[in-house]
Parts: sequence; C-alpha cells; structure tokens
Amino acid sequence: MKKEKINLRDLGKKGHQGEHSHAHHQNHGNSNASFKFRSYIPAVFSLVLLITGITIDYFDAFPFFKGRVRIVWYLVAYIPVGFPVIKEGWNSIRNGDFFTEFFLMSIATLGAFVIGEYPEGVAVMLFYTVGELFQNAAVNKAKGNIKALLDARPDEALVYRNGDFISVNPETVEIGEKIQIRVGEKIPLDGILLSDKASLNTAAITGESKPDSIPRGEKVYAGSINLDGVVEVETTKEFKDSSIARILDMVQNATARKSKTELFIRKFARIYTPIVVFLAIGLTFLPYLFVGDYVFRDWLYRALIFLVVSCPCALVISIPLGYFGGLGAASRNGILFKGASFLDAMTKVNTVVVDKTGTVTKGVFKIKELVNITSLSEQEFMQYLMAMETQSTHPIAKAILEYKTEGPDFDATNVSEVAGKGLKGTVNGKPVLVGNKALMTSNSINVPSETDTIDESIVMVAIDGKFAGYVTIADELKEDARQAIEQIREAGISKIIMLSGDKDSITQQISEELNTDWAKGGLLPEDKLNEVKKLQEQPETTVAFMGDGINDAPVLAASDIGIAMGGLGSDVAIETADVIIQTDQPSKIALAVKIGRSTRKIVWQNIGLAFGIKIIVLILGAGGLATMWEAVFADVGVALLAILNAIRLQRMTWV
Repeated sequence: MKKEKINLRDLGKKGHQGEHSHAHHQNHGNSNASFKFRSYIPAVFSLVLLITGITIDYFDAFPFFKGRVRIVWYLVAYIPVGFPVIKEGWNSIRNGDFFTEFFLMSIATLGAFVIGEYPEGVAVMLFYTVGELFQNAAVNKAKGNIKALLDARPDEALVYRNGDFISVNPETVEIGEKIQIRVGEKIPLDGILLSDKASLNTAAITGESKPDSIPRGEKVYAGSINLDGVVEVETTKEFKDSSIARILDMVQNATARKSKTELFIRKFARIYTPIVVFLAIGLTFLPYLFVGDYVFRDWLYRALIFLVVSCPCALVISIPLGYFGGLGAASRNGILFKGASFLDAMTKVNTVVVDKTGTVTKGVFKIKELVNITSLSEQEFMQYLMAMETQSTHPIAKAILEYKTEGPDFDATNVSEVAGKGLKGTVNGKPVLVGNKALMTSNSINVPSETDTIDESIVMVAIDGKFAGYVTIADELKEDARQAIEQIREAGISKIIMLSGDKDSITQQISEELNTDWAKGGLLPEDKLNEVKKLQEQPETTVAFMGDGINDAPVLAASDIGIAMGGLGSDVAIETADVIIQTDQPSKIALAVKIGRSTRKIVWQNIGLAFGIKIIVLILGAGGLATMWEAVFADVGVALLAILNAIRLQRMTWV
C-alpha cells in the first residue's frame, strides 16, 4: 500500500487559526467530506461492476456475456482501481525501485487477466484499493491528532508598545515585553503572570483538561487557553523556544525516529519482495521438469496467488501505524516520547533511578515544623522571625515569609548578616538572632540537644538573649509520589533507587517514606553518573533515570532511557531526555511503561497475524488448494485486520 509521509509544516499551513470564522470552518469541513466521498467513487464503481459481472456469470443470465463483451466488462471494472496502482508501480521502476507492492499487485492482477481469471483479477485490485482507503483513513486520523496540536499554536499576540496593545505576529515579540490575553484566547508565548490570577486550560501542554488556577508571579505556557477575564503576561521566552513550539518539534522528530522492529521490517520487505518474485517465477516453470502432467496455466495461476499473498503491505503499513498510535496515546496522556525506539526501550526497563528534588518532591521549601518554647503566641513568635527574614534573599527566607499571620507586621532594625551563620538585629526593641546553631553558640545561647537529631534545614531563633525556638524547612513530596512508586512496582519493575545531591540523611528519610530499594545522597552530577554506570554494568539491567535539573543532564544522556519533568524541568534536561513528562507527575512513568508494552504487544500481534496467515495460504496456493480469493484475504484482509488492530491503541485507556 502507498505510504504517506506526514508533514507537520504542510499541516501547519492548513491549520485553522483563532480569527477564522465559523463559516470558514464549516465550508472546509464540507469540502473535506466531499473529497473523502470522491475518493471512494472508483472503488464503489468497480465493486458494482464486479458484483454484477459475477452474478451474470453465476446464473448465466445473458448469453451475450461471453468472449470480448465479458473481457471489456471486467476491464472497465479493473481500470478505475488498477490504473493508479500500475502507474505507481511504473513510476517506482523509473526511480529505480523495482520490487514494490505496486509491482507485485500489477503483475498478479494482469496475469489473472492473461489466464482468463477476470473476476479474480478485478477483486484483488479492488480489495487492495479498499485497503489503501482504510490506511489513508487511519493516517488522516493520525494527522488529525497532530493538527489538534498545531491548532493550539497561537498566531497572534497583543503586545504593549507605544502606550497601547497592538496585534503582532508572536515571532516578533521579544523577551520581557508585556502581552495581553483575552477570554478564550491562547497564550502566545511562555511568561510570568502579571495579573492577580488566571484560570487556564493547559490541555495542549500537559494533557490535563481541567482548569488550572495560576496566581500572580507564576509561570504560564504558550498554548494554554485563558478561561476567565483579561490577563497580562511578561514574556520569558521567544516564540520559537516556547512550550508549544518545543512540543511540536518533539512530535515531528518522534514520527521520524523508527523503532528497531520497524526498521527491520522495512529492510526485510526490500529483501523479501524480490525473493518472492523469483520464487513465483520458479513456481511457474520448475514444475515442468518434475511434473508429468504439467499445465502452464495452472502453475502460473498458483504463482499469481503466491505473488498476491506475499505482498508485505500488512507489515509495512500496520507496524509504523502501531507505533504512531502509541506515540499519540502517550502524548494525549501528557507523555512525550522522542521516538518509537524509546517506546520499545521503555518495555525493557527493569531498574528506575529517580532524582529527589523537583522529581518526587515539589522543589519548593515549606515550613514543616514550628517549635516555640517562649510565652509568646505562635503568631508573635513568627512575626519576630518574619521581621528579620524580610531582610534576607535566601530561599529559606522565602518559605518562612509565606507563613500567614494576622495583625500588623513587626519591623526589624539594625539588621546585619553574619556570614555563614544567619542574621542579627532588633525587633520591638529586643535583640534577635535568626540562623543556625553556630550563630547561637557564638552568641552564648544555649541550644537544646534535641536539635542535633533534626535532618531538615533548621532556622533557630533567640529573642532577648534566650533561645526562643526553631522552625524546620523541608521540601514537600508531590501528591502522587507514593502512588508513583507503588505503580512502578506493579508494572513489574524490580528495582527503584533514589539518587540526590541533597544531604544523605534527608535523602534516606524521603526514600524510607516512599519505600524505594535504596538511596544515596550528597552526590555531585558526576557521582550520579557513576552510580548509574555501575547499575548498567550489571547483567540484563536496563536503567531509566528520571530527573529535572541541569545537573541531571549527564545522567539523562547516559541512561538507557532518560525521563525529564517537562514543567519544572530545565531546558537542558528536557533537550537531553528521551521521554518528557509534561504534567511533572512521577506516576506517569508507570503509564509510559504500560503504553510502551501495549504498543509492542499490538505490533507483534500484527507480525504474527501477517506471517501466520500468509505462510498457510502460500503453502495452500503452491499446492493448488487455494484460489485467488483466499490470496486476497491473506493480503488485503490481513492488512485491514492489522490496521484495525493498530488503531485500537488510539482508543485504549490505561488504569
């Protein structure tokens, strides 16, 4: 069957943009329907003539339907479906590609006419054409899935210039400019939200269709749809580097990267087809040397059956379609594979190594515990601490300042930083120290011994020369972190390991909470790399590494499968990884494994189906026990079954 290349750029030119009218969409839809109907007319015409001819033959209804009249009737039925295939075969020969499915079909059907099997010649070509129409429908569905992504690409931006918002091409907007997005419009570029809040549909980016509420100062991504009110955004990336552009580029490259199975089948078909042609020639003439009652017509008929059966359409079409279905199913679930080869590789993973910060944790500091040993209320204690931390730019200070207090804030004066220890100053006329144990001991403050056993980052507070208490700061686990580890184990992955640059004590604590097999902290990027290489040296070990930061890039590149967080992840990590989790949910790893396994299962089902039925009918045909009708089923019928089986991936759900 004819293979059609899916060109995203061509699709992009045809994609409808936001300002197009409803009438334009409707007219375009009608023209598409009209084109589809016209493409079926030749097959319908041939089918009507074929059925009519077979009926007349069977009942011998018209005496004149013999000789030339019968030949002309079946030729008229043959030409609408046969001529395009013969033309393709001829063009392939002119381009040096002699042994194609077009050549096989042309020789087989014209040969059927030569020996007087006109209905069977028409039937072979008719069902081949019907199979190609089914294939085109499947490819168009795949195109539609990609086009849905392309339609998410904004085509204009309202940018603030010279005191007013003007409409421009998003590619002309520079980093740092202010853009406005109205209700129902798509955000054209990645940026930071300037408005108080925004309600966005991020389905094009994350695969999650539920509205996402974004507060001021948070990142927003191109392709997200503004659901409520006019919002303003300060751009942080150029259009070509935006999330939606990056996703489109990954999808386009993914369709071009073939799996080993797919590459093997294509190479196999190129060797297999000429072998089949020469076997068919041998089947026609060699029996003359060994069979006493040799009849040329009978053995030619068997050879023609051999040619029809051996056409590799079912394999060449259904296998790429199976992988394409897997890639599409993954992208709908917020998982981007950078190629079919990684779908295959995902099925072999038996060891998963995860980074900690930003991968199984949120990468955001929060107050975990507050201990106040003074007579002050918790609110007052925190007001003393927050008054001091407003003078600091440390990430831990930001976490402390997110604490909500009631009443007026306290003011800190004479605040100074003690290098490597913390802050000292005055609040409400009282000297205050905020920092680590070294700051306390250097100022003769007695610190309770219980603080020595605390693994998390700790901020101690002394007020008026006395130890007042402390807060511990820790990273939060992602909501689905525990579920992720459980599902990875349920997927049959035997070993789960955590590697982190954070303190080993904290890494071990998180590892214990999540029930990973073992963990190691305090690692530099090269240490993580060495640990993964040691794992890869173990026999029959396939390692998937999941990370998010720039420091994870070397490990992502070296592992058998590199998985990056698409939202929190750094650009370097995303570029290096083989699989991108757009939703930042570690539980998607198990889903990626399931999709990979389902894809591989369907691909091998198609291979087994195609080879099994073809071998049976080839043997029957060579022995004279199968007719051209069985050959049609073995070729076109199997191809259709394989295509329908591959399409199942686009409708599957995974729990």
